[in-house]
Amino acid sequence: MWTEQRERYIASLRQRLSNARFAHTLGVEQVAVDLAVRNGVDMHRTATAALLHDYAKELPKAELLALAERFGIAVDPVYQASPGLLHGPVAARLVQQDFGISDAEVLVAICNHTVGRAGMTTMEKIVYLADMIEPMRDFPGVEALRALARQDLDAGMLAALEQTVRYTMHRRLAVHPQSVEAYNDLLKIGKEKNHETV
Repeated sequence: MWTEQRERYIASLRQRLSNARFAHTLGVEQVAVDLAVRNGVDMHRTATAALLHDYAKELPKAELLALAERFGIAVDPVYQASPGLLHGPVAARLVQQDFGISDAEVLVAICNHTVGRAGMTTMEKIVYLADMIEPMRDFPGVEALRALARQDLDAGMLAALEQTVRYTMHRRLAVHPQSVEAYNDLLKIGKEKNHETV
């Protein structure tokens, strides 16, 4: 059953994505499955979210905005200024439509893999992190982030969001409010964890 589903996703992704993006996607799947096993999350469901996270990544910005309108996705000023960020929410709706996926946790993980949100599920954190630390990623601090993600998912997420917000600000782009909310939420979780261990 899973092998057949995966083959169907793979066939579709090969048509939709460039070779580099397709290779990235397989890397995200590999890391996500490893993190799923480490954190007691269903690996096939997580692999589905990981494989399909960039399903809408290479659509033109105008098409992302048009699909967002068609699907009733709220386009706030940050999305309006950076329509590429909509590829997560749009992908979640497209895979629901194209593959009949109704697993809410999988769809939410696809939806929020770019900007995050407060109260992320374990699967959401895994897909977000896997997207950042898959084997092809090469940026200062990526090895430390890989090690941290394997050790503590929340600490890895906090560091990943910090890196993303810093990078976004460095490029003088608006930081999505959901990313700020996710960061603040994880900061609170971290403090509560530290308080428990004292």
